[in-house]
Amino acid sequence: METQNKIAILDFGSQYTKLIARRIRELSVYSEILPYNTDPKDLADPAIKGVILSGGPRSVLADGAPAVVPEFWDLDKPILGICYGLQLMCRDHGGAVVSADDREYGPATLQLEAVTNPLFKGFETQTRVWMSHGDRLEQAPAGFHILGTSDNAPITAMAHDSRPLFGIQFHPEVSHSQNGLTLLKNFVTGICGCDQDWLMADYMEATVAEIREQVGDDHVLLGLSGGVDSSVAAALIHRAIGDQLTCVFVDHGMMRKDERRQVVHTFKDQFGIHLIDVDASDLFLGRLSGVNDPEKKRKIIGRTFVEVFDSEAGKLKNVTYLAQGTLYPDVIESAVAVGPAQTIKSHHNVGGLPEKMNLRLLEPLRELFKDEVRQVGRLLGLPEVMVERHPFPGPGLAVRILGEITREGVAVLQEADAIFIDLLHKWGLYNEVSQAFAVLLPVRTVGIMGDERTYEQVCAIRSVSTTDFMTADWSRLPYDFLAEVSSRIVNEVKGINRVVLDITSKPPGTIEWE
Repeated sequence: METQNKIAILDFGSQYTKLIARRIRELSVYSEILPYNTDPKDLADPAIKGVILSGGPRSVLADGAPAVVPEFWDLDKPILGICYGLQLMCRDHGGAVVSADDREYGPATLQLEAVTNPLFKGFETQTRVWMSHGDRLEQAPAGFHILGTSDNAPITAMAHDSRPLFGIQFHPEVSHSQNGLTLLKNFVTGICGCDQDWLMADYMEATVAEIREQVGDDHVLLGLSGGVDSSVAAALIHRAIGDQLTCVFVDHGMMRKDERRQVVHTFKDQFGIHLIDVDASDLFLGRLSGVNDPEKKRKIIGRTFVEVFDSEAGKLKNVTYLAQGTLYPDVIESAVAVGPAQTIKSHHNVGGLPEKMNLRLLEPLRELFKDEVRQVGRLLGLPEVMVERHPFPGPGLAVRILGEITREGVAVLQEADAIFIDLLHKWGLYNEVSQAFAVLLPVRTVGIMGDERTYEQVCAIRSVSTTDFMTADWSRLPYDFLAEVSSRIVNEVKGINRVVLDITSKPPGTIEWE
């Protein structure tokens, strides 16, 4: 959606760059992440009201460190440098940046010289902030004055005497920084003068109009998985073009319990969307027979998915567009932002795009973060259970069953997983954690049930809490809740006689087991 009111964020590789963008959008102002070497001519766009320089993992003192061209500093608009961005601003204007003897990672106290600067409107003279830096400013450039200090950084904040150039050593975007959102609001709405007009209801209606104009009388095909992204994309496109949308749901036999029924009921019965429901479970499970290696499983599932999807698409006529639930983080991660970085992923769907389909791409959610997609889903009337659903891997339960995949194993895991998720909802914990699921292990243990010896499989339960899924911590769930989960799974799921809890964070572990 075109907007005449936005903030550009130049990405120098910080793990927090996306969080800066999200925080600004929380202020109802549109933000856009761009590579650090974006041409200053593009940044001169009148719609861009201000520019933020993100942090980064490199040192500005290192050879080949990411930098902006000299012409960048001639931009006639406010600029805020965060961490690496501050150091770059200092270096490029003739100040002194040095490698700090005492690096600063974690909480620190910001001591403000005064609170009269508009960047710190509403602050006390002392406030807790979050630091993450190895270099520090030793001397401010000529024409800049110091706004604040900390124990290990003599210059923690600075501003130009006459131009709207600001730099801070700490990260206001993280929740650990007190008044961090206030600082961003001061910069975005006060200093840059942005209107707080980024509203999901307006975005949704504007996107519906754009889809109608783009598609015209053509037809759109969408692969529906039942996850949040594809579900919202389907509902949004259907709002725009109605029967010109056809969705294909491929059941590969490794879905969550009752998922196929829920998807068909929601989209075919409630929304009236033309849905092709394909039960390909025999084909998928047959090809997975005897396969234990997790990477081979993924490849088999990916190839088979494309084959089935392509076959169904070939039966349709007058389809011009392939729609996908690509989100803004997918777009960012698919672009090389800093130096010789490698593409993290080119697309998030289970099998990738069928190369021979020759369809144009329609991605109505590509400007949105996940929380914004959920807001759109609610506005469209999707069930809350679908809008708040945790992430689910494209290969489904195949990566949660260690070892060979069998129909019997899938059925056992579906029951155990359903009990775990059901109890999370009943205890009011589901929305308190980021992702939770059960795993079926290729391990058998001895147990006693009804005075009889059992020798059955082990189920592991995993729940993590995270903001970005790049790092995650295991969820501290109540003992009484865990006791009920274990009791119900062991008593109700034939084939499992022991439940264990995964308490591994990411890193060093991954969220999924395979």
